[in-house]
Amino acid sequence: MPSFSQFENRPKNYLFSAFFLMICCLTQFDYLSSAKAQTASPQKIDVLESRKGDSGTEITINNRKFPVVWQKWQENERTYLGVNDTAAMQVLGLELLNTKDPQIQPVRWFGESSSLKLKTYFRNPYRYIDINAIATKADWQVEVKGTTLQISTPPAKIRNISRIKQPWGEQTTVELDRATTWQLSQNGKQGIISLNANADPSLIAQFQPQPQPTDTVTPRNEDDLGDDVRLDGNKLQNLSLTTGENGSNITLDYPAGNGIRVFTLDNPPRLLIENRGDSLINRDIQWNKDIRWRQRYVSINNSQFPVVYLEINLVSSNFSLKPITTNQNSLTGTAPLLTTARQQLAVVAINGGYFNRNNQLPLGAIKKDGQWLSSPILNRGAIAWDDRGRVRIDRLTLQDVLITDTGSRIPLVSLNSGYIQSGIARYTKTWGRTYTTLTDDETLLIVEDNLVVEEIPAGKAGEKTIAIPTNGYILTIRGNGTNTAALSFGANLKLESRTIPRDFYQYSQIISAGPLLLVNGKIVLDVELEKFNKAFGQQTASRSAIGVTSSGKLIIAATHNRAGGKGATLNELAQIMQNLGAVSALNLDGGSSTSLYLGGQLIDRSSVTAAKVHNSLGLFMMR
Repeated sequence: MPSFSQFENRPKNYLFSAFFLMICCLTQFDYLSSAKAQTASPQKIDVLESRKGDSGTEITINNRKFPVVWQKWQENERTYLGVNDTAAMQVLGLELLNTKDPQIQPVRWFGESSSLKLKTYFRNPYRYIDINAIATKADWQVEVKGTTLQISTPPAKIRNISRIKQPWGEQTTVELDRATTWQLSQNGKQGIISLNANADPSLIAQFQPQPQPTDTVTPRNEDDLGDDVRLDGNKLQNLSLTTGENGSNITLDYPAGNGIRVFTLDNPPRLLIENRGDSLINRDIQWNKDIRWRQRYVSINNSQFPVVYLEINLVSSNFSLKPITTNQNSLTGTAPLLTTARQQLAVVAINGGYFNRNNQLPLGAIKKDGQWLSSPILNRGAIAWDDRGRVRIDRLTLQDVLITDTGSRIPLVSLNSGYIQSGIARYTKTWGRTYTTLTDDETLLIVEDNLVVEEIPAGKAGEKTIAIPTNGYILTIRGNGTNTAALSFGANLKLESRTIPRDFYQYSQIISAGPLLLVNGKIVLDVELEKFNKAFGQQTASRSAIGVTSSGKLIIAATHNRAGGKGATLNELAQIMQNLGAVSALNLDGGSSTSLYLGGQLIDRSSVTAAKVHNSLGLFMMR
């Protein structure tokens, strides 16, 4: 389960409203899927032109709505009806099994030993699996109405709930009278299993909500959830059962370092709910020919770390990796990665570099399609790549120098950055339509067509807002020691830029974060060199990282709490990336920002626990 230990060296605000959880994160209940068993050799499917009634963005299960994409397709004169595969886990409760064939997805759903082999179909940016086999197995009625796929299921009932202690934790068995859909959401200290089933009042009475232990400390913010929970290891954790119009909810407490694992069994139909430290389900799925989805425990220093990661073939001409920002019109803004990735139709995404949560501005390099959006800071680690699949990871500095017509050379300290320091900073139209002063007593120079056309003294921070010229930029002068004599009215300016290392300049895409973890297979971690404080390097937290293997494959990874404990240190993260096969690797922003997205859904954590982020890396299908 995710760790929520303090991670970023910057301010935070985690006051998520119920509206935000339901609309922005879309919770854990995001999609649907399955299909008719078919073992025939699959053929490549051409992308279809959708007709009315062929696709949609919503499903209902017994009138309960889910924001789920679905798609009809045809192959070999046969019509398939599919829903997004990651949603199949989180809305229907399907268990996606390992596969080497991206066009056939084995699943298990209320079957102890057998699996269904479901037909898959990739249509940008989702992979769909056919639900006919599941619908037939469970006696569903399926109907398309406009853009909504309506699923009606027979009524189900919870017959009994039994619980026992196990050496690894505890086990809860929920016995049903028939197979039914279910969903799991986890928030760091509780798991909620929602079932499309009802229960008798006598059973509900046995599992009433219990008061919280008096010594439980209220978390300070979302990153602390679970860290201070103190529960008696000799007792079963609190479990409650409630029922309503949409079925039943089973709410189960778990201590820090634990998580919930759910399996379905048959004869009789039942859910097996395991509350354990090693709750991650191992997974190895060839999602498509260029993306491999893996989940497994990595052993580092006698600790077991749950790692969810994707191996991506960047050399493929089918996909392109790009930096993503949440606001298309300026560099100000944050949003859940889930929301941004869906809006921009990313196939894969992972959170990127640092930012200030208060003013929602970037704190590091972002370069997209050859254009610098924001400059690197403090010689921190960065990843650069191009459309040919070349990747470069190292510490990075951008040196911008203004050259006047008199030959004066004036260094700039930053470009479009929320990182504030004395000197001269440059702000272009990429920053937004306007610039508002960030510190007291700034002096603003307006540059149009390479000429200084106006000087504007400013007072208190936030009081002066100036339009950024479309044919120029604004120079912001901070600090009394900055020599600006050569930047008088009418001065003709020329900009000279270079990167250190020099070869970074030739890459069209860059994102920085840090610290650097691996170079040439060796750990090169140095938090003080990259101007992080020592405590930042020693603390445990949820982590995300990006790396490249010796064969040129990209690895993007997320890890949360170690089995029975807290998250990884940076040194442990470096060792994890080595274990995954990376020879070069970079730490990305982490903590509650840690989010890994695949085909419409977060796959490393419940979306209700993921914080808003400023920027990320997205994999897009080439059109």
